[in-house]
Amino acid sequence: MTSTLPTIKFLKQPTSEAWVEQAIAHLDTILLDHSHCERKAAGVALNLMFRYPAREKLVRMLTAIAREELEHFEQVNQRLEKRSIALGPLAAPPYGAGLSAQIRKQEPDRLLDSLLVSGLIEARSHERLGLLGDRCPDAELAKFYRSLMASEARHYGVYWILATTYFDRDIVMQRLEELSLVESELLATLHPEPRIHS
Repeated sequence: MTSTLPTIKFLKQPTSEAWVEQAIAHLDTILLDHSHCERKAAGVALNLMFRYPAREKLVRMLTAIAREELEHFEQVNQRLEKRSIALGPLAAPPYGAGLSAQIRKQEPDRLLDSLLVSGLIEARSHERLGLLGDRCPDAELAKFYRSLMASEARHYGVYWILATTYFDRDIVMQRLEELSLVESELLATLHPEPRIHS
């Protein structure tokens, strides 16, 4: 996956130009998938809060993330309605399932991997929404994507803070190295169906 686009912190490879071209050519599908992504992101934060209710810092920080992800979900859905795009299912690309498969089952490894996988997904979202903000030919939609960039960066920062709160930094860095390689490999071949994470 070669590109001259800048690499976001924690990501091994920048998004390919091919993805940008595919996304721009299918903005309605990308917007619908974006709705699914925001809903799933809120669900991930809530699930972690339910799984680790005694981790006070995690609960506090992920409450804020879940709330913001749901606000974004509503904002994306308003734009879908404005464009007369009906909410509906979309087949998921292999990205999310591929990363989830890397999460180890035993604690405390499960918590560490869950935080790092969530952080990597948020980092990629930050990068790709930024690319859409720069390249989208629809000025209103481009402005919307740019407005979400800071939130996505803050979100992956929160997952990083939580990982380094509960685990030794060297352990976090070693596992992040492994997971970020998998994340890049999952995106090395462009998925034929346009998605935020394809």
